[in-house]
Formats: sequence, C-alpha cells, structure tokens
Amino acid sequence: MRIAIVGGHGKIALQLHPLLVAAGHTPVALVRSEDYRSELEQFGAEVGLLDIERQSAADFATAFDGCEAVVFTAGGGPDGNKERKRTVDLEGSLKSIDAARSSGIRRFVQVSAYGADDPVADDAGDVWRAYVEAKRDADAALRDSELDWTVLRPGGLTDGAGTGLIGLADRLPRGQIPRADVAAVITAVLPNAATVGRQWELMSGDVPISDAIAAAVGIA
Repeated sequence: MRIAIVGGHGKIALQLHPLLVAAGHTPVALVRSEDYRSELEQFGAEVGLLDIERQSAADFATAFDGCEAVVFTAGGGPDGNKERKRTVDLEGSLKSIDAARSSGIRRFVQVSAYGADDPVADDAGDVWRAYVEAKRDADAALRDSELDWTVLRPGGLTDGAGTGLIGLADRLPRGQIPRADVAAVITAVLPNAATVGRQWELMSGDVPISDAIAAAVGIA
C-alpha cells in the first residue's frame, strides 16, 4: 500500500517509515517543512508538504492523492499550548477523516492516547484537559465515520528500543511502551482486516505482537 502518514516527522513516524518499507509499503511522510526531506528520504519515505493547522481538508485530500491508507500520528506535543491540542490533535484528525472520505480512501489507523474516554480529574491542568478532550473527540469522530478504522491508545511513550512484546486489549492498566513498538503494531494492523472497527489500549507486555493482535481479534 501507499500510506499517507499525517505527522510524518513525529517520533512514532520516524520509527514507522522503515518498518513500512520493509513490509513492502510506501510511506508518504506529510510534513510542514521542506527541511525534513533528506532525513525522511533516508528512511525510505516519500515526502509531501502539508501544514496540519493552516491547510484545509481539501488540501489534505490533495496530499493523500494516490494513497490507499492514512495513519494519523500527529500531535501538538508537550509545548504547554492548549490551543494546539485543538488545532493539531483534533482538527488535524477531523480534516484527515474528511479528506480520506473525499479521496475514496477507506483504511485509517489513528494513534490516540491511553484513557482518552475517562473523565478528566478536576485538578488536571488546562493543557492536559485540552489534550485528552481532543483525543477523545477525534476518536469519536473516526468511530462514527464509515471508514475502515483502527484506534490505538498507547500508554506513556518512551524512546527505548522496541521489544516486540506488548499488551493489547480494550482496557489495560496504565503503563508505558516504546514508540518503536507502537510503530510495529501500526505496521501489523494496517493490512489486517480483522483489526477494522477495533479500539485498543496498548502497553509493553509479554506477548509477541502478532500473537497479541490475534488474541485481541479473537483468533485462537
């Protein structure tokens, strides 16, 4: 597949591109700056320019041209700016969903956040509340779409080496997971029709990725 990666220079995306290439896919890294091109091409990705915050759903559709799937793994980051949680994490997802529909792309994998449907504590800061609510609303919009969606909700993200061992279920105790393992799970679920219409929490664990996915979809 040729796969549009929204948030194509993010930390998960940088782990994802070479895995997709190794699996025979073509990642199209969508980024706001031409400055990233040489780095991303070294990972085997094609590069397209897309400003998530400033461009429209129609521009997203143009960027998705020729793609057969979308991975949304963009985020406003830990910058303390609650407005960017809306413009990137929520509106970026909504524009990606609209663009996938208008482009005839059905497959859509979204990287969300652990516990996004849980009530936000009264003493949570405004930025954290904005982040959780953005992820919650983006996931709800994707679930309500007619797309062939999968939502992954990883725990605390780390930069350690991937282990290939995970926990994957509707609900899991809070934990952590290397971004490398999140990227490996994305690569595994993308072509797997049994993962369509599923939303899972994702942590480090003790089960190989392929076995964890099979168990989560009910395949013995």
